[in-house]
Amino acid sequence: MSDVLTRRQLGRATLARQLLLARADRSVLSVVEHLGGLQAQQPFSPYYQLWSRLRGFEPSALAGPLLDRSVVRIAAQRGTIHLLSVPDALSLRPWVQPLYVADLRTNAEHAKSLAGVDVEAVAAAARELVDAEPRTMAELGALLTPSWPSAGAAHLAHAARALLVLVQVPPRAVWGQSGQTRLTTVERWLGRPLDGSVPPSEWVRRYLGAFGPASVADLQTWCGLTRLRAVVDELRPSLRAFRDESGRELFDLPDAPRPGADVPAPVRFLPDFDNVLRSHADRTRVIDDVTRKRMNRRNGVVPHALLVDGEVAGWWRLEDGVLTVTPYRPLSASEVADVEAEGRELLAFALPPEAVEGADVRVLPPE
Repeated sequence: MSDVLTRRQLGRATLARQLLLARADRSVLSVVEHLGGLQAQQPFSPYYQLWSRLRGFEPSALAGPLLDRSVVRIAAQRGTIHLLSVPDALSLRPWVQPLYVADLRTNAEHAKSLAGVDVEAVAAAARELVDAEPRTMAELGALLTPSWPSAGAAHLAHAARALLVLVQVPPRAVWGQSGQTRLTTVERWLGRPLDGSVPPSEWVRRYLGAFGPASVADLQTWCGLTRLRAVVDELRPSLRAFRDESGRELFDLPDAPRPGADVPAPVRFLPDFDNVLRSHADRTRVIDDVTRKRMNRRNGVVPHALLVDGEVAGWWRLEDGVLTVTPYRPLSASEVADVEAEGRELLAFALPPEAVEGADVRVLPPE
């Protein structure tokens, strides 16, 4: 019979892997690789993710690798933009490429307009265009339209994005700078080919190291692929099996950290789309189902998450030098003090030095 892990034990294990129980003294590149990339739909979200995990993190420690091409921003797992190391970008995207091919058939918004279009020819034409110079999606679509006038510019650009591995080039996502999303191929940007030699079993082990213990469904949620049971079963002799309180089978690396349920979990300010909140089918280890529904806003805006005692306990926003925290439950006096203290550290990180003195942390009554 497999050992049973409580929801709280699972939470502490995942937080330990995510470097959210204690900030680490590690390089940016090693952490980006350990976490299997950082979700990066919003350009500056990865900076906040790293600040919450690394001791003494400064924005230049990530801006530099973006500029020197040690890390790149590409569409990867789940069809979303991730910031990845170069080796991971070149090998992870080929593994999840079936997601993008399937999307061309199943995405109702685009599939009808692309019916009968030779999408491989579209991709070949698009490669020439974005390798000549980085282009926005709008520019790319407009340049492709004369050859396929019936398809529509946006649909043609979408086909190119699905079949090519496109990098969002700087200054996009460089701290303190701004820029449109301009794209070129990863091969052009890095001068290296894609690498399809990394076996799926390696990605399963990488996932468990950063997010485990986890079920097959959790793994599939993280990457967006299906039918991975056979890969996990192949690894089973080298993994340790557990059960959660509902009886679901979980897998983990034998020597991975699994701290006790009573280990303290400090307050953490997580940005929108942090992978720790999006990489399990059952996310109750860090956010209960009621809170999760409250965080899914109808307008599509995802609020930043406040972790208290290892679970989402509210949301936050930073505007005009004021960090406003809205809890979902009453916070004790000591929890409020911890939120305010961590909030002041966040202000010191996020604001220019001259703006910090007049900045403020406001903890509102529960929503």
